[in-house]
Amino acid sequence: MTDWPGQDVESRIEDRELAERRFGPPRANKQSPKAIAARGDAAGDFQRLFQDGLPPQQRRWAIVTICLAIFMTVIDQTIVNVALPTIGADLGVRPSSSVWIVNAYQMAIMLLLLPLASIGDILGYKRVYIAGLGLFGAASLGCALSGSLTVLTVMRVLQGVGASGVMSVNMALVRLIHPMNRLGHGIGINAFTIAVSAAAGPTIAAAILSIAPWQWLFAVNVPVVIAAVAIGISALPESPRASHSFDVSSAVLSGVTFGMLVAFLEGLSEPDGASLRVGEFALMVVAAILLAQRQIRKPSPLLPLDLLRIPMFALSVATSSCSFIAQTLAYIAIPFHLHDIGYSAVEIGLLMTPWPIGTAILAPISGRLADRFPAGLLGLIGLLAFAAGLAAMAALDTTGNIANVVWRMALAGAGFGLFQSPNNRTIQASAPRHRSGGASGTQAMARLLGQTLGAALAALIMARMPAVSAVWFAAGFAVLAACISAVRLTDLP
Repeated sequence: MTDWPGQDVESRIEDRELAERRFGPPRANKQSPKAIAARGDAAGDFQRLFQDGLPPQQRRWAIVTICLAIFMTVIDQTIVNVALPTIGADLGVRPSSSVWIVNAYQMAIMLLLLPLASIGDILGYKRVYIAGLGLFGAASLGCALSGSLTVLTVMRVLQGVGASGVMSVNMALVRLIHPMNRLGHGIGINAFTIAVSAAAGPTIAAAILSIAPWQWLFAVNVPVVIAAVAIGISALPESPRASHSFDVSSAVLSGVTFGMLVAFLEGLSEPDGASLRVGEFALMVVAAILLAQRQIRKPSPLLPLDLLRIPMFALSVATSSCSFIAQTLAYIAIPFHLHDIGYSAVEIGLLMTPWPIGTAILAPISGRLADRFPAGLLGLIGLLAFAAGLAAMAALDTTGNIANVVWRMALAGAGFGLFQSPNNRTIQASAPRHRSGGASGTQAMARLLGQTLGAALAALIMARMPAVSAVWFAAGFAVLAACISAVRLTDLP
């Protein structure tokens, strides 16, 4: 059996035993694994479970599908933010109301990540992925045809549901697509695509709005979705299906828990509504306790408590959450900091660009390094560089040579890029293969929770202190993430 980095002998034996209990022991059969799997045979499922990646040609087309899906879901978050004033003015709504165009999308993703990851284990990752892409494309067309805030918000919710289907099983599919000795390289491609999409989003939005109305921001998704679905149907790999049924009660409790968490965090910066905040927090705690009690008894829980008992997995998830808290804090606070020291809006927009460029350059390189070196070491180096770049930005107190800002932003972005791919690889590799869906959902949830916490902290800090204070806090969270990453270099039980 392949020696997977991040798993010891005992966990690999447990992997095989769990797979045999779920899919039956492997048995001799003269038919090809493909024919057996197509027939739904347990032995075929078992063989496909441990198949080490796709053939090269199919793998390349599968990567194209993944990259197209990532590009659309990331771009959609950034271009709508840029176009929000234009959309609000055209629909005749107040800025405070137009924010729901963004919030509806984000909330739908957050609430459905773990349930859809569980459904992916049951129905197959490919089915959930293709269905999510299709819904995303249909909802994009609905957004383009919307004539009111209500209709647009509903379509954005449906877009979020589709995007959640993509994000929930994305990394599980990446794990099936790439051989284990090239998994870091595959994850590096993902990180590169995300960084390029984030960097290109504002430019693409500006280009579209300069020649067409805002509806085309959504309409352009439709042909890309059609291409991605057409390629994905034949190129994406099938996955073994779990025998357990979907836990509806746990899905509801999960939605209440994370929904109340987001509502509580977003409301902290508001001066009024203290009693509402208390109620949201209390409901979140009760739902979380009931959810945890229900999940402890399940072999494949929707809330992946079984995976969080794996030290390497738990530490990697914690590292990811802290790093995204730092990233979001910095993304929000740095433009205000640059404005405070005298840079114009146009200059600030350009000066933010070296960050995603640095991430895009380092992400594929670190992905290759992740197949050779421990994630704890690469994460430690990358996160310390990330923290150094943020601290240098916070120390900047005057305008002057543009290069003084560029190298600071580039260092922060490069450090983040060096950390991200190895960390994501370890999250996947440290989880048993039959729990790839849960690992993928947890990874996406760690990122979204980190971003949500970072945004809430930025609002709290900047309401009481100068923006530069939030940049210093971001550097502190980056150091904390580096310390957690360093723990992975010790002999874990």
